[in-house]
Amino acid sequence: MSTTASDISSETMAAASGAAAGQRPVGQRPPAQPVPRSEDLAAQIEPFDSFWEGPADIEKGFDKFLAFYKDNYLEHMPAAKDAAILVVSCGPGYMVNLLKQEGYSNVLGIDSYAEKIDHATRHELNCRTARAFEFLTDSHGEYDAIFCEQEINHLTKEEIPVWLDLMTQALKPGGRVIMHALNGANPITGAEALAQNYDHYNTFTEYTMEQVLEFYGYKDITVFGLNLYVFKGNPANYVAMAAAKLYSMFFRGSFILYGKNNKIFTKKIGAVAFKS
Repeated sequence: MSTTASDISSETMAAASGAAAGQRPVGQRPPAQPVPRSEDLAAQIEPFDSFWEGPADIEKGFDKFLAFYKDNYLEHMPAAKDAAILVVSCGPGYMVNLLKQEGYSNVLGIDSYAEKIDHATRHELNCRTARAFEFLTDSHGEYDAIFCEQEINHLTKEEIPVWLDLMTQALKPGGRVIMHALNGANPITGAEALAQNYDHYNTFTEYTMEQVLEFYGYKDITVFGLNLYVFKGNPANYVAMAAAKLYSMFFRGSFILYGKNNKIFTKKIGAVAFKS
């Protein structure tokens, strides 16, 4: 018998079973869908469970992403250094490397491409080859935090709810998820980000990121812009930061004129949310 998301969300299914077919109340979750096999997911050119954002020179990426992850994500990690943390789509281990350097002792990274894991192994990082959906199907209450290193946009709207339920299943009570997505509110990059990769199926805004996390059972949600300009030793970094701030102010004013309340206009947005 195949595992389904109903095994993960029995309370939701019980409520749904009482509704007449085709008459689901507004605001109630739809019936859970079967957990798909990884080979049946939509993204096959750049699947969600591998890391695709690194540079061609993988080794140079260790310094680059160390600075980026430290600036954007470290504050959202658990305070306890022995917290059980799973890094999904870890690639060569950029995030695992940061957490190791910061003293976290119970971190595991998984990625579906063995050649990327080979780089992590050479850096003595605790990473292994695994398919994400299958791995979490077998995980129950094991992690204090799950970090998705690849953009959630590589999953379709049908696949995202199943993935969110799988993470809920794998988290300990009060555990957190940390993930990121392409920001559709950015007038310059929003549309291009969706079109420039065949395996990008959606974009998010601060509102829709919070909306979907809350609807699928998460709480205490914080959505934040991801700062690209983290190389403090480069003077051009500060020029870019100033330009980005001016752009953001202009976009904010323009959106207000159209009755919109968007406040985050970075190229990508991150979110941290806690298991209810």
